Amino acid sequence: MPKRQYEVLPGGHGSRVKINARGRAVLRNPRINRGTAFTLEERQKLELVGLLPTNVTPLEAQLRRAYERFRLAETSLERFAYLQALRERNTILFYRLLSDHLAEMMPIVYTPTIGEAIKGFSLWYQAVNGIFLSVDQPDSIEESLQNCGLDPNEIDLLIVTDSEGILGIGDQGVGGIQICTGKKSVYTAAAGIDPDRILPIVLDVGTDNLRLLNDELYMGERHGRVRGERYDQFVDHFVRTAVKVFPHAMLHWEDFGANNAHRLLQKYRGEICTFNDDIQGTAAVVASAILAGVKAKHERLADQSFVIHGGGTAGVGIADLLIDLMAKEGLTRDEARARFWVTSSRGLVTDDATQKFRDFQRPYARGIGELADWEVDRPGHYMLADIVRNVHPTVLVGTSGQPGSFTEAIVKDMGSHVARPLILPLSNPTSLAEAVPSDLIAWTDGRAMIATGSPFAPVSYHGVAYTIAQANNALVFPGIGLGVGLCRASRVTDAMIAASAEAVAALSLVQKPGDSLLPSVEDLRRVSGTVALRVAAAAEADGVAARPLTNPVDQMFDAMWIAAYPELIFED
Repeated sequence: MPKRQYEVLPGGHGSRVKINARGRAVLRNPRINRGTAFTLEERQKLELVGLLPTNVTPLEAQLRRAYERFRLAETSLERFAYLQALRERNTILFYRLLSDHLAEMMPIVYTPTIGEAIKGFSLWYQAVNGIFLSVDQPDSIEESLQNCGLDPNEIDLLIVTDSEGILGIGDQGVGGIQICTGKKSVYTAAAGIDPDRILPIVLDVGTDNLRLLNDELYMGERHGRVRGERYDQFVDHFVRTAVKVFPHAMLHWEDFGANNAHRLLQKYRGEICTFNDDIQGTAAVVASAILAGVKAKHERLADQSFVIHGGGTAGVGIADLLIDLMAKEGLTRDEARARFWVTSSRGLVTDDATQKFRDFQRPYARGIGELADWEVDRPGHYMLADIVRNVHPTVLVGTSGQPGSFTEAIVKDMGSHVARPLILPLSNPTSLAEAVPSDLIAWTDGRAMIATGSPFAPVSYHGVAYTIAQANNALVFPGIGLGVGLCRASRVTDAMIAASAEAVAALSLVQKPGDSLLPSVEDLRRVSGTVALRVAAAAEADGVAARPLTNPVDQMFDAMWIAAYPELIFED
């Protein structure tokens, strides 16, 4: 095997690196390239003399220049393209810049801007540090993974998508690799997971997106999306091979379609270390906001009643986790489930024989007999307004993708029965939100406690500034990944997900009207560290931790990668 271009040496935080490459090979490798920051002595030893401008620029000056270049970009997509190019040129500079301006740049490298980048992937294509696996070439999976040139213990995290359910824009074919690279950026910036130990992967199973199939520049497989047995065989072959090649890695499922997301998670979670952010990550951050709101009301979670408007992957995942948390308060699972009313596109999910629903929705079907005395707008139809009118929920969650569905009449009806209603319009992007915070605050005379899926500016109402909590998965998934790697968990258990929700909720201080239900993304390193410790402790309690944590805080801190130019070690 040829000698590697560089080796990270023991010493913590990736602070010492031995460089074996020379000349332009150094500048082409983003992990070791530091451009004009190489000192004159380093340039001589690395055979870089004459290949860089004469003046040596320290990291701080590079950061100022990079930030100014970022600000000069006129559109969000241009800023995304600049940051992507920077990431592929200089790993340290990119992650330091992102960490220093995380609140400003996360909407660029992640949602919402990344959605536009994904749609234009084939046109805007630049080198992507990830793996492309084709359903038409299943025999090349192991070769593709081995071509990373990494040993089995050198990968902690595999982020994989089949691109069917990308954000709010649906099937995006091979361009879905970008959502995985976006997640990778957040894992590193928020939780300090070494970017070299994270591998983005796209499973190219075709696409049903006619715009892509008719685009001559499209770079994915040019046929309809493969489904059924062939799809399952391909995914299973990938999972088995990935575990073989990288046995210590957590497999993070990202943006699969609703049916496959639940099915694949349930199929593999008892066998391997795996996590679905759209189901479990979304559930954890939403549960955190609800826990914080319930605490602020001096009530128990078990005393609440919930309407989940949109019983898809996210909505049912939220309900499932809340039931786990209510069970910890002493309810049976049946008692907890009885506090939920879940809608589909046809209204309330019921056991009516004529109603079709997905298997994962079945536990939430209400008995049609219990609705006999309901006051409804149309007999035999149980829509959102009818549910709120008859149930008087204390918590209203929107995961429907139906903009404006939390109408003034519905919200005022809810507010007439609840002193401090918890209302969470979570659908992304902003154009799909079930309601906007300014309306919710006005319709409830400032009493609503709100968390949204998209970022919203603070709202001023009657002299009070309301900070709007964003239920951003970045508050939980980086810490889950860090905690799993820290204790080398063999599984991701329900208790670990619940622990992540409780950890974030514990950092939320809702003491007066206008306080946010969730911590700020500007505090992600602290949040992620707190989540990681709680997740690792839950893993140990569940018996799935292979690495004991004798000094958890120090072990976690030592495991975090820091974006700083390391000490360079040269061969004699």
